[in-house]
Amino acid sequence: MATRGLMTTYKPMDLAFERGEGVWLFDTEGNRYLDCITGIAVCGLGHNHPRVTNTIQEQAARLLHTSNLYRIPHQETLGAKLADISGMEACFFGNSGAEANECAIKLARLYGHHKGIDNPTIVVVEQAFHGRTLATLSATGSRKAQAGFEPLVQGFVRAPYNDLEAIAQIGGKNDQVVAVMVEPVQGEAGINVPDPGYLSGLRQLCDRHGWLLILDEIQTGNGRTGSYFHYQQHGILPDVVTTAKGLGNGVPIGACLARGEAATIFTPGSHGSTYGGNPLCCATALTVLETLQDENLPGRAAELGERLLAGFRQRLAEHPLVQEVRGKGLMLGIQLTRPCAELVAEARQAGLLINVTAESVVRLLPPLILSDAEADEMLERVSRLLLDWNPSA
Repeated sequence: MATRGLMTTYKPMDLAFERGEGVWLFDTEGNRYLDCITGIAVCGLGHNHPRVTNTIQEQAARLLHTSNLYRIPHQETLGAKLADISGMEACFFGNSGAEANECAIKLARLYGHHKGIDNPTIVVVEQAFHGRTLATLSATGSRKAQAGFEPLVQGFVRAPYNDLEAIAQIGGKNDQVVAVMVEPVQGEAGINVPDPGYLSGLRQLCDRHGWLLILDEIQTGNGRTGSYFHYQQHGILPDVVTTAKGLGNGVPIGACLARGEAATIFTPGSHGSTYGGNPLCCATALTVLETLQDENLPGRAAELGERLLAGFRQRLAEHPLVQEVRGKGLMLGIQLTRPCAELVAEARQAGLLINVTAESVVRLLPPLILSDAEADEMLERVSRLLLDWNPSA
């Protein structure tokens, strides 16, 4: 369905919402939906969170934008807090996850050129999703997403996900490699969780070769997988980490954080953004960050994630079309044995908002503020949806 005045980049359902309240969304007809996708992992604090709403209102009444020609106190405070939480040293703010990843790619290339490498190359992995700008699209491991946009940006070499030996072999053959870039848990690819030693093994490989380890925590960050950043569950520090989505709870903001040599690569004029880090976005992100910490929502996500994983595995254990239930924290995937896009519409009829990714994975990214009762309701209703599903031939 084409809408006058809009490019056909999306194919939205014939459904529009007029308000939200916590884990619930209400459409223009007054129907209520349990939101199990939260704007694709964005609204971790749910909808219309009072602290976030108050910050937006108060900041909008004072100042929206000045540009980075001038100091922005909220930006400085947010950068310092993120550095403290992450173990990083410096931060660049943009407006999206793709921009954060674009920044990381530019940083890695400049790092390589400073070392005298003529063609800096970044190792990326199959099925990755890093964004839709030309560089991040080139780093993404989806031919479907890339098709028609060639020539792609050069400077990437691809390895299978969760395969340390493949990356080690690349390092032995290619002296132009400067970095490895991965999602700690793959989101768009279907909630793929690597082996326990994968991230620590990547850290060791990067240390051995003098490469930067870049972790794309656009979707896994901001408490979603049970710690503020997922890598904190593995006892390592990346050189660069990117995040967005849940950082602004719906206000567009992305961040690229770095430490060590990577934190000092850029100089004035190396990179920039007109809107990036403006007073409104940074004030809002500060409130989101403080709320996540004050209410220990990363810990809550870990607790609820274990509860939901166990519940889905029990309820769906005998389902002939359920292959696996997997995830970390409130980033859950139910892998089916056949394509299941039709479940999105069936869920809508049942008052549920879900997402199907990688053709056959029901992806659940609920708000971190779920109560026990709401988590149990989600478990019951999603399980019933799948148990009652009668797939078309």
